[in-house]
Amino acid sequence: MKETVSLKEAFRNCSYRLGGHGKYNVGALKEAFQDIEGTLESDIYGKGKVIEDFQDKMAALLGKEAAVFFPSGTMAQQIALRIWCDEKGIKKVAYHPLSHLEIHEQDGLKKLHSIETVLLADKTRVIEIEDIVSMEEEVSSVLLELPQREIGGQLPSFETLEKISAFCQEKKIRLHLDGARLLEVLPYYGKSAAEVCTLFDSVYMSFYKGIGGIAGAILAGSESFIEESKVWKRRYGGDLISLYPYIISSDYYYNQRYEKMPLYYEQAKVLAGHFNSCEHISTLPEVPVSNMFHVYFQLPAEQTEKVLAELQQETGIGITSYLNSSGENACYFEISLGDSFEDVPKEKVTETFGILKEKMKTATLSQ
Repeated sequence: MKETVSLKEAFRNCSYRLGGHGKYNVGALKEAFQDIEGTLESDIYGKGKVIEDFQDKMAALLGKEAAVFFPSGTMAQQIALRIWCDEKGIKKVAYHPLSHLEIHEQDGLKKLHSIETVLLADKTRVIEIEDIVSMEEEVSSVLLELPQREIGGQLPSFETLEKISAFCQEKKIRLHLDGARLLEVLPYYGKSAAEVCTLFDSVYMSFYKGIGGIAGAILAGSESFIEESKVWKRRYGGDLISLYPYIISSDYYYNQRYEKMPLYYEQAKVLAGHFNSCEHISTLPEVPVSNMFHVYFQLPAEQTEKVLAELQQETGIGITSYLNSSGENACYFEISLGDSFEDVPKEKVTETFGILKEKMKTATLSQ
């Protein structure tokens, strides 16, 4: 009998993984550059064909006048909100309590720009039109994250987005889209990227999350907005002498995976069904609205970790490398579907969840 190892080590040793695009290593850069001519000229401080062509391509995709490539989404979004604050002369923005800017950026917006935040809705649900209409404080802009990652990737209806957009236009409040995973929500909405983005004044999209590039982000909007963002990009130190490794990998993996987003979405619904068929396991949302969702266990994290580590060792199927506690007797992890799920033999998936069902029954009886 194998000696039980940690959850992280068991995951690392698996032959297959249910989520993601495969192991994250330098091979991604090598693959992206395999057909690139060595004579291709580098971008220089934000100028040059390699960066300008990609920016134009993304502006067209998002239906905006212009776009600029940033090394990080954190930089891009802080700059976007600063521009909207300066435009209106009000240093207040509104967003969800679990926005990336609020919980993952060390108060960058507040410390670097002295921008105050107004938190909309409660932590368990998405922002609705009523949350914005009932705001008592005047703000320069509202940020919407699609999907809302920290609550399982939930989404407001498209009709709600239209209502929020119309209200913000009427009140002259700028609407910014945190679209880090924008491409992943398009199958659920049944809309093009441009159709979604036309509701927003500015848009950010990531190239390393669902797309699987090395790093980098795009910020898109009007010509004047993008020109101002380029000034701030220089101030932030984001104008590296060259960004072509990020741009080339972003373009390569965008081309590889853009049309596969509907497949990832359908696979997510199938996988969520497997988890929900197990006793004391549930997903949020129950039926995914993108390629990502959260998996909840009604067991303490320490006990669940043992179950999953043993399962991954026995089957060679990687489910997760970590767990987050969500209470004394509950825990969860996040999963995003990508290329890896296609490589897992379907009979292995069925076998793995059959074993998981039995392990969950045993674990709950031993409590």
